[in-house]
Amino acid sequence: MRRWNLIFGGGMLAASLALLPIAQADPAERLAETLTVNGQAMPVERVRETPLDGIFEVRLESGETFYTNAEGSHLLVGDLYENAEVGLVNLTEQGRNAERSARLAAVPESERVIFRGVGESRATLVVFTDTTCPYCRQLHEEVPRLNALGIEVHYLAFPRSGMTSPGGRQLQQVWCADNRTEALSAAKRGEALSAGAGCDNPVEEQYHLGMELGVQGTPAIVLPDGRLVPGYVPAKRLAAMLGLNEK
Repeated sequence: MRRWNLIFGGGMLAASLALLPIAQADPAERLAETLTVNGQAMPVERVRETPLDGIFEVRLESGETFYTNAEGSHLLVGDLYENAEVGLVNLTEQGRNAERSARLAAVPESERVIFRGVGESRATLVVFTDTTCPYCRQLHEEVPRLNALGIEVHYLAFPRSGMTSPGGRQLQQVWCADNRTEALSAAKRGEALSAGAGCDNPVEEQYHLGMELGVQGTPAIVLPDGRLVPGYVPAKRLAAMLGLNEK
């Protein structure tokens, strides 16, 4: 996936930008269709207005976000905050969370590995995981406790070293197993899995989805509101983050 080198770090960036002439009354539409850098059209996914007059949020197909004026002559890279009565509110992060939640909601349960308890479900965590990750194994040991608290754990695949890595091959074996939950638990215990015949599986698709949503390592826990929590978090702390009391 191509990353635009101008989108990194913070601060104001003035680039050699051009807006191709087009008869568009709406500046957001004009930016979406004509924004270029060094003569190359940018892969714009959407443009929308911000609370700042004359400043627009641009999201690229790669998932990167930046801000620009209506002419496209200056870009601002970084997060946009609202100075609200409750304190600083990260509007950019709120947008990322909402999109992350919506993208994950589109992944059907048939493509997940789900661990749920026998009682009432109180919350759902989506976790990008790798069978070769020590902290993923540590988190998996907390799953029975999470289930006892009414927290479902929905796993998606994220082979952190790529599809051809041992983790990538093992995750495909898990997703092709007759009983995915048993296979995933066995893999996290370090047990060898049967090679099997293979199958059409969503591992690679989930791997790319994770990268698009900002996952950089495993485990990567996504809360119901779309917040991304990297790394191992014990069950008690996760329950607190969800506003749930331990039973």
